[in-house]
Amino acid sequence: MNLDGRTALVTGASRGIGRAVALALAKTGANVVINYVSNARAGQKVAGEAERAGARVLLFQADVSRPEEAAELVQAGVDEFGRLDILVNNAGITRDNLLMRMQDEDWDAVLNVNLKGAFNTTRAALRYMLKARYGRIINISSIIGLRGNAGQANYAAAKAGLIGLTKSVAREIGSRNITVNAVAPGFILTEMTDKLPQEVRERMISEIPLGRFGTPEDVAALITFLASEAAGYITGQVIAVDGGMAI
Repeated sequence: MNLDGRTALVTGASRGIGRAVALALAKTGANVVINYVSNARAGQKVAGEAERAGARVLLFQADVSRPEEAAELVQAGVDEFGRLDILVNNAGITRDNLLMRMQDEDWDAVLNVNLKGAFNTTRAALRYMLKARYGRIINISSIIGLRGNAGQANYAAAKAGLIGLTKSVAREIGSRNITVNAVAPGFILTEMTDKLPQEVRERMISEIPLGRFGTPEDVAALITFLASEAAGYITGQVIAVDGGMAI
């Protein structure tokens, strides 16, 4: 899976799955645009790791929930590298609570980042991909978007929305040699999941047939494949990386 000469943009790439994806793509030869929203130090660390892997890198701060910033992010990548071939919509947040206790601002924040952010960057990226008649768009959904989860109505709605977005855009632009797929991670060991109580972690691992939690690298391996020429006949799909949790 050689991505020499390709340019990839990864949103929310300063930690967790986004970091692993950016580094995996860098190791396969792609130029990488590393997006972060607030943690500049973490973003700089990932950029340095990607450069040491041999990639050309652009580090760019942007809040993808804001259309103008998402457009500036995409434009910056094109200006730096002359093209944009791969978009990984990974940026995401959680604001968990039971529905009856959930505040409007918590619902809005999660939908704006996790779903609208992907819409904003995809719309901006397509302006270049359609002209090039080539592209790989990969949306990071979740098994929570497939099965739901108590206390995460906002997160589940956003991740389910990404699946609908994936399938619809795949139908719209397939004739232009642009694929759009979604990856649905299960319980992946990241800073986000580290916040869960121990009893929740124990209950969840009991539901995983493979008997372990996933790693960001497990997810990045699939994304690297979907970004490659080998996945050129795969579009509109939702692929779980969950150790069998959603069976």
